[in-house]
Amino acid sequence: MSDVLQQIRDMQYRDKSGAERLLLSFIRENFPLDVQTLELTPLAVSLNSFNGFMTLADGSRRFFKTHTETDTVITEYYNAGMLSKAGYKVIQPIFKSTEPGKQLLVYDVIDDESVFDLAWRIEESADASDLLSPLTAAQNRADDELLALYQATIENQSAENAAKSPVHQLFYHRLVGGRLDRFYGDNMQITLPDGRHDMATVRRVKWVINGQEYADSLDTVIDRAKQILVPSQANMSIIGHGDAHNGNVFYRKNDNPPSLLYFDPAFAGQHHPLLDLTKPLFHNVFAMWMYFPQEKLQSSTISLRKQGDTWHIDYEYALPPVRQMFLESKVQRVLIPILKQLKTNGQLRQGWRTYLKAALFCCPFLTMNLADGDKFPPEISLLGLAMSIEMGADSSGQRSMIDRTLDEVESVLG
Repeated sequence: MSDVLQQIRDMQYRDKSGAERLLLSFIRENFPLDVQTLELTPLAVSLNSFNGFMTLADGSRRFFKTHTETDTVITEYYNAGMLSKAGYKVIQPIFKSTEPGKQLLVYDVIDDESVFDLAWRIEESADASDLLSPLTAAQNRADDELLALYQATIENQSAENAAKSPVHQLFYHRLVGGRLDRFYGDNMQITLPDGRHDMATVRRVKWVINGQEYADSLDTVIDRAKQILVPSQANMSIIGHGDAHNGNVFYRKNDNPPSLLYFDPAFAGQHHPLLDLTKPLFHNVFAMWMYFPQEKLQSSTISLRKQGDTWHIDYEYALPPVRQMFLESKVQRVLIPILKQLKTNGQLRQGWRTYLKAALFCCPFLTMNLADGDKFPPEISLLGLAMSIEMGADSSGQRSMIDRTLDEVESVLG
């Protein structure tokens, strides 16, 4: 069944009407919904999902969304009720199917703009710059509320229960469940600015990126992440959304004051707070090249120079003020306070930084296939590889932005 949803997800960009016919047939065969017509709305933010609108027999209009995850081992998705009970502001579906391969949520039509779309408007248009201040205030309030929710729900979690947490599907299970080999197996190739390369070679080289020297190869980072991110670890846990990037958050401008509303909790549950923060820390800050590769190609520069088995990468990819804001808000209002609390209580896991970086690595490396030439120009594929190394490995010499940020966090923790 999951193959059908993945087929629809991929078809929506090249054969939208065909994808809509296939989806309508799928829904009629599998769900008690009297759907007359539907329309897919392909979005840049929907990398592993699709969504749209359906019209029912009574004339009412509904919004739907589904997440497609290959090689899933999780049996429980969409814990919206758990989030709501914990105090999260989250939209509740009016119909849901959580069975793997048949994941579908149906909502009343949502008119609010996603934070993803709003932030992109602010980033791209000078006419929208006046929206940054109210968005910043709303983000700050939401992050203060998020910290309070972490503090209210934090508890010890057994290794057995940790292994069942849906959030691991975004990290560990993508590493070991087949996606890694399909994207970057030894027989796979990737096109970079200087031509085609075997992934087996790419995974073994060493890197110097913008003056940052790395001792680790991609293979080393991958092996370390597989060891560190094993789900069955007794640890501290919070109740969290799990995938709270900006595409899953709405900006409610008509609230007084404007607020943020969570959406699509496919990976919600109990898990470590560092895993909960991973997706927003990367995708809201560093990942616009992933969503808009052609646009970012025009505004970024990247070069590759080889010296033996070391690749020298230099790139310019400045973070606009709105991206800096998302990073600062999450780090100052959530990451630092929750780490300080864990440390004070003797609950801070050893190697917390390496654990966070292993999860961050999975975001640029495994959310999308960097070797997909139909999606990514060679320069953006190289940028994605460089960011994968920056997220997952430790820089020496000139420090990467993520390492400078985490250095500051460690200095505050003392």
